[in-house]
Amino acid sequence: MATEGGGKEMNEIKTQFTTREGLYKLLPHSEYSRPNRVPFNSQGSNPVRVSFVNLNDQSGNGDRLCFNVGRELYFYIYKGVRKAADLSKPIDKRIYKGTQPTCHDFNHLTATAESVSLLVGFSAGQVQLIDPIKKETSKLFNEERLIDKARVTCVKWVPGSESLFLVAHSSGNMYLYNVEHTCGTTAPHYQLLKQGESFAVHTCKSKSTRNPLLKWTVGEGALSEFAFSPDGKFLACVSQDGFLRVFNFDSVELHGTMKSYFGGLLCVCWSPDGKYIVTGGEDDLVTVWSFVDCRVIARGHGHKSWVSVVAFDPYTTSVEESDPMEFSGSDEDFQDLLHFGRDRANSTQSRLSKRNSTDSRPVSVTHFGSVGQDTQLCLWDLTEDILFPHQPLSRARTHTNVMNATSPSTGSNGNSVTTPGNSVPPPLPRSNSLPHSAVSNAGSKSSVMDGAIASGVSKFATLSLHDRKERHHEKDHKRNHSMGHISSKSSDKLNLVTKTKMDPAKTLGTPLCPRMEDVPLLELLICKKIAHERLTVLIFLEDCIVTACQEGFICTWGRPGKVGFLSPPHQASSPGGTVV
Repeated sequence: MATEGGGKEMNEIKTQFTTREGLYKLLPHSEYSRPNRVPFNSQGSNPVRVSFVNLNDQSGNGDRLCFNVGRELYFYIYKGVRKAADLSKPIDKRIYKGTQPTCHDFNHLTATAESVSLLVGFSAGQVQLIDPIKKETSKLFNEERLIDKARVTCVKWVPGSESLFLVAHSSGNMYLYNVEHTCGTTAPHYQLLKQGESFAVHTCKSKSTRNPLLKWTVGEGALSEFAFSPDGKFLACVSQDGFLRVFNFDSVELHGTMKSYFGGLLCVCWSPDGKYIVTGGEDDLVTVWSFVDCRVIARGHGHKSWVSVVAFDPYTTSVEESDPMEFSGSDEDFQDLLHFGRDRANSTQSRLSKRNSTDSRPVSVTHFGSVGQDTQLCLWDLTEDILFPHQPLSRARTHTNVMNATSPSTGSNGNSVTTPGNSVPPPLPRSNSLPHSAVSNAGSKSSVMDGAIASGVSKFATLSLHDRKERHHEKDHKRNHSMGHISSKSSDKLNLVTKTKMDPAKTLGTPLCPRMEDVPLLELLICKKIAHERLTVLIFLEDCIVTACQEGFICTWGRPGKVGFLSPPHQASSPGGTVV
């Protein structure tokens, strides 16, 4: 690895980086991996994934970590920035034969110090429900692969539900399951429930209730990932065909679509306020899509290869203050901006200098990150001029606060839109995907189903409504967000899109996929090479950022001011594991 002395080499692995709020530092003692710490040979293996859960115990050390590497699945106590990792003592370790874990998700509603429900998807199409604390295997779904033989690409609990979960496959199908029901001994028969442009939803025909409850066929090619909105009402899916599709989950209605610049889309996430969706994929871009306006509002170019994960940082908020305009970052930040192009730095200064000094309204600026197969971590700013292009901006400098309250923002229709910024946001459960960890508002579901829809929908609607439990305890970190509404102009555009055949070759230059020069470029805060192998995980936690690469190393980056004293590292030894 090159030193800082002579010239910086592009291949140098960074162990720290500076943003406006300060220095982020890699904590070597808080690195998790296979117990022998030997880099994993990732050839032909599925991506390493990480899931978090907090057990809310009284010890103050309730975080648990699950990750997969090759045929292995590990479950550890996560000590984060506080203490060194003890790799010799996983709570549970499993080794699978003939198939590999591909993804997993904890149920935050039911997690306790004595029991936790973990769903695991596999490369051969099965889904397993296990309890790594009790070391039990509860159920295996799609065991005989009668439902779908394709690799599981994404599995998540339905927000607010103790028993419903959704599974996506590389076949392009998604299935809704209930842990209380069996899968049957024969292949399921389906009845069409709802059909639209490039999607169809079927119910399972059976004398007795069985899994799957619903089958979704979405787009063409593999479904890469899906994510629930913060309030659990909407579902965003990205596919190998390059389309983002956003559905109302309960009414099974298509809300809006977007097309990648080229190639497939690989990852998707929601902003904490539910107003923006970010995607990444094979066009090496991150794309920001407005949920309210149903249109692309910005793109970001910083990666040199496919973007594998996008995630919002809900713990860092930039607030515009009515101070004289100045650059608030450190010298290193400004040098980084120069490194990525003087034009971009100048455009940032230019945007700041255009602010109207008569309007000192404080406005929050959203931050998110991305990692890719180029082994780089990028952090991005969704600045005022992108989020509010038609409003006067305050003459101010950007000041970054951690866990700070923000002001109400304004939707595209000019009306106030309720967001989490109206109060200090509660801490989020530590999960692989921020949106799905929120608890949905079960009481608001009573009128989502239209009476004209087939009776099969009513059965599903009733099931989902009564199964989703409303919780009022702080430990469940309930978050309810207003999603705003689509203006009539946006609705008209959406209706035109859904009635017209979406030919990918003819989408460039249309509202589905505007040209690069037609939308603003995002401000790139940092772009750092932080691993030897392609990056597959990016999770923002309150005291740190967690990343993982395909070598099987899960790294902890301490936030500024959050890094405490670490105890000496433990000697790692290889424990015995359960062969499944």
